[in-house]
Amino acid sequence: MPAPTLNREILRLAVPALGALIAEPMFLIVDAALIGHLGVEPLAGLGIAAAVLQTIVGLMIFLAYSTTPAVARRFGAGDSRSAVSVGIDGLWLALGLGALLAIVGSLSTPWLVDLFNPSRAVAEQAIAYLGLSMWGLPAMLIVFAATGLLRGMQDTVTPLWIAGLGFAANALLNWLFIYGFGWGISGSAAGTVVAQWGMVAAYAVVVGRLARKHAASVLPQREGVRGSARSGGWLFLRTVSLRLALLVTVAVATNLGTEELAGWQIAFTIFSTAAFALDALAIAAQALIGRGLGAGDEPFVRRVLGRTMAWGLWFGVIVGALIAAGSGAIGLVFTGDPALAALIQPALLVLAIAQPICGIVFVLDGVLMGAGDAKYLAIAGGLNLVPYLPALLIVSLVMPTGATGLAWLAVCFFGVYMLARLVTLGLRVRRSEWLTVGA
Repeated sequence: MPAPTLNREILRLAVPALGALIAEPMFLIVDAALIGHLGVEPLAGLGIAAAVLQTIVGLMIFLAYSTTPAVARRFGAGDSRSAVSVGIDGLWLALGLGALLAIVGSLSTPWLVDLFNPSRAVAEQAIAYLGLSMWGLPAMLIVFAATGLLRGMQDTVTPLWIAGLGFAANALLNWLFIYGFGWGISGSAAGTVVAQWGMVAAYAVVVGRLARKHAASVLPQREGVRGSARSGGWLFLRTVSLRLALLVTVAVATNLGTEELAGWQIAFTIFSTAAFALDALAIAAQALIGRGLGAGDEPFVRRVLGRTMAWGLWFGVIVGALIAAGSGAIGLVFTGDPALAALIQPALLVLAIAQPICGIVFVLDGVLMGAGDAKYLAIAGGLNLVPYLPALLIVSLVMPTGATGLAWLAVCFFGVYMLARLVTLGLRVRRSEWLTVGA
C-alpha cells in the first residue's frame, strides 16, 4: 500500500476515534457542572461516586480492546460473518459482567462509600448517586464491546456519532431531572443511566443491521464468549498493573504534601489530555494491525507499525514542545497561584521531555493489542512495576518536598515507568512471535 494511502487509512480511523474518546469524559464533566450548582456536599458526594465508577469502568475497558483485534482479524481474512459473530459474543460477555457488577455494586454501595470516611451529609449524596449509577454499568460495558466490534470492522465514525448523541442526551436529561423535576443529585445519576441505555439501543440497531447484512447469529456462541473472556482476562490483568502504578503514585504524592498532591494532579491531567490523541492513534493501529494479520499481509503490518510509531514519536515531540513552552503558565491557568505554578513547572518540563517516549509507548500498546498479544501485555505490565515500585519507594523514603519532590515523582512516572514500558513493548515488536497471521 503506498504511503499516502496508509496515512489516509490511519487518519480515517484515528480522527473519529479521538472525537469519541473526548466525548466519554464529558459525561462526568456535565454531571460535575450541574451538580456543582446544588452545593458543596452534592459535589463532594459526586467526587466519591466518580472515583468508584471510574475505577470499575477503567478495569472493564478490556471489553473494547479484546473485541477489536478479534473482529479485525476475521474481517481481514474476509470472513465478515465470523467477525460480526465474535463481536456479538463480546456484547453478551459485557452484558453478563455488567449485570453481575450492577447487582454486587448496588448492594455494596454504602460500604464502598464508607471506605472514603466522608461526613454523613456527603455520604448520603454519594450513596444516592452511586446506587443509581450502578444500574448503568451493564450499558457502559455493552457500549465498550460494541465500540470494539465496529472498530474491528474499520468503522470509527459510527461510535463517534453515538457518543456525541449520548453526550447531548446526558446533558439535557440531567438538567431536566435535576432542576425540572427537582431530583437533585439522584436526577443526575438517573439522566446519565437513561442516556447510557439509549446508546445501547442505538448500538443494538447498528449491530442488528450488521448481523443481517452478514448473516451472523445474534445468539451467544459458547466458544466465542469463552475466547473473549480468555483474551479479556489477560488485558484485565494488564489494566490492573496500570491502575496499581497510578494508585501508588498518588499515595506517594499524598505523603509528600498537599501542594505536591495538587501539583501532581495538574501534571497528570496534562499527561492524560495528551494521551487522548495518542489513544486515538493506538486505536487506528489496533484495527489496521488486526486486519493485516487476518489477511496474512505481514509486510502491511510492518508498514503500519513503522508509520504509527513515527506518528507517535513526532506527535510526542510537538506536544512536548508545547508543554515546555507553556510550563510556566499552566499552573497559573489551573490555580491562579504563582507559587503553586512555580512548584509545578519542573515536573511539567520532565513531562515535556518524556512525551516522545509516551507517544511510542501508546502506539506499541495498540499494535500488540491489535495483534491479540494480550498475554504478553499482562506479563509486561507486571515487569514494568519491577523498576518502578523501588524508584517510588526511594522517593517516599527520602521525602523531598516542594518543586524538587514533585519533579522527582515526575521522573519516576514519566521517566522510569514509561521507559520500562518502552523497553518491554519495544523488545516484543522487534521479535516475530506477535506476528501470528490468519483469522
